Amino acid sequence: MNVENLSIRVVAEPDLDAILRIEEGCYPLPWSFQQFVQELENPVASLFVCEVENEIVGYICYWLIADEMQILNLAIAPKFRRKGVAAQLMTQAFSRCLPEHLSSVWLEVRAANQAAIALYQRHGFKQSGIRKAYYRDGEDAIVMVKTLKNQ
Repeated sequence: MNVENLSIRVVAEPDLDAILRIEEGCYPLPWSFQQFVQELENPVASLFVCEVENEIVGYICYWLIADEMQILNLAIAPKFRRKGVAAQLMTQAFSRCLPEHLSSVWLEVRAANQAAIALYQRHGFKQSGIRKAYYRDGEDAIVMVKTLKNQ
């Protein structure tokens, strides 16, 4: 995949079926259709999809609150992983931070998701804590934070 074939745009409700297919292929306890609809209606939420040749291959959902960004969900279709899609989605999200004068970005990631943890570390996130039994199945969450330099 060439980066020039990649485009990022705001999510619309007709995108949710494709997003749900990715979600269900990525997570043991996926978000529901209704959870995505709620985020589309949430005034602090932003949702973007990444498309390659008109196919939705990934998405990001984050909140902008006060001086922080919280990444709630980031998922990439399996055949498009390790091709820069997640990096492009995060770059788009971080670019929104500059005009908002945000101080930090944080997220939770499953403790067993070593690929995601490594991705976040490559993008400047550091572990700041653990939420014990955070997920419905009892798995711990690693809390990761990235401090922004635009202050």
